[in-house]
Amino acid sequence: MSEVRVRFAPSPTGNLHVGGARTCLFNWLFARSQGGKLILRIEDTDPSRFQEGSVGQIIRSMKWLGLDWDEGPEVGGPSEPYYQSQRTEIYQKYLKQLLDEGKAYYCFCTPEELEAQRELQRQRKQPFRYPRTCRNLSKEEVERRIAAGEPHSIRFKIPMKGNMRVKDMIHGRMDFDLTQFDDFVIAKTNGTPTYNFAVVIDDHLMGMTHVLRAEEHIPNTPKQILLYEALGFPVPEFGHMSMILAPDRSKLSKRHGAQSVEEFQAMGYLPEALLNYLTLLGWSPEGNQEIITKEETVKQFDMNKMSHKGAVYDIKKLYWINGQYLQSLPLERIVNDAKPFFVKDGLITEEWLQDEENQKYLTHLVEVVRVRVKTLQEIVDASTYFFKDFDTFDEKGARKFFNAEGVALLKKCRERVAATTEAEFNEADLEKLYNAIAEEEGVALGKVIQPSRLALSGRTVTPGMFDVMMLLGKEKTLERMDQAIAFAEKM
Repeated sequence: MSEVRVRFAPSPTGNLHVGGARTCLFNWLFARSQGGKLILRIEDTDPSRFQEGSVGQIIRSMKWLGLDWDEGPEVGGPSEPYYQSQRTEIYQKYLKQLLDEGKAYYCFCTPEELEAQRELQRQRKQPFRYPRTCRNLSKEEVERRIAAGEPHSIRFKIPMKGNMRVKDMIHGRMDFDLTQFDDFVIAKTNGTPTYNFAVVIDDHLMGMTHVLRAEEHIPNTPKQILLYEALGFPVPEFGHMSMILAPDRSKLSKRHGAQSVEEFQAMGYLPEALLNYLTLLGWSPEGNQEIITKEETVKQFDMNKMSHKGAVYDIKKLYWINGQYLQSLPLERIVNDAKPFFVKDGLITEEWLQDEENQKYLTHLVEVVRVRVKTLQEIVDASTYFFKDFDTFDEKGARKFFNAEGVALLKKCRERVAATTEAEFNEADLEKLYNAIAEEEGVALGKVIQPSRLALSGRTVTPGMFDVMMLLGKEKTLERMDQAIAFAEKM
């Protein structure tokens, strides 16, 4: 078998969304599992849809996800250029070949004429199909009309009858009735090649052995195979990935939440978690393993395990997976990834980070907080009271824990903490201190801890309370207990 070559070919019409990222991922997995190559190609032939900066955003997102490519922008390769907008002369050569061989023809139908035909077919409740008005024009008439400067497109001649059977790598056998297809445009009136034409030329010249793409491209497949055959090119294998569906099984859209890779990055998701989640959208690892790295996936990857059913997008599942990676990845890595979020929210500065003791403090803080949260942003949200003072307390918590009994317990804790020596102000001794108070008062330890927790953080849910005390330090701990007692006595 020849070397496996697949491609990811995004259009620069915006950020890399989850559907495109999943397409890229599965092409990457297939290439790496087969010892093959992934080619990145930018399909930018439609200037009306081009968005400035989109290519850079797509490339940054791929790099963030760790999906490298073997040929393409920033890498180069034997099939340059990898931007379709720079391949116009190449397309012209093959357009001429199809015209010379009578497999394509010039179409002089104006937009107004085509719309009139559409309207007529709409009235008859028929699907629109171009009526092949210009298919059999004489050579002389074609030359005369071109010489007269009449605008024209180029259409490909679809067989007037027949069927096509395609073996899809995911869906299996697919049959197409060629009479249901019209003579589609392969070059617009401005000379720009259309998607179906350019992609065939590029996939052939770039040596694609397999084309793995979204299910929405299934209707394009017979058209492209006919072009391959008309040009005398070998036909690659096709595989169409199932759609990503919203929780209600409708088509996924922006109203269902974050969709671009950059949005997830900004929300504090980790690339490993997003890749893990996307891997499970349409493919099943051995034993239905839920946490699986891309390296493990490469070893297991088998196209036969791809699902032909729609994959349901579940942000709660991604959220849970992210929490698993947040806890299991090396602490130093999580600290480094969290730093920009702390800076963005104004809790620390780049200058603050230059101090070694501050670095140690942040590392300890992240270690304590990360076990209770699910995203990098939540690490920051759960840490604000370590950096900023507050004068309000959780309202429900205050009613519950700052009652007479709670205030009495808080005062007793404050007194005992104040009496500790520097050596005694540590997690183990503080825990003993609180246990002793609980025993003396004949109450559960939680009843003693909760007023202090609320006093120190303004919240009812925090990391371990003794961790919180150590991170705040003795002076700040006592200061906040005093503030809480004063607040509670005024309630």
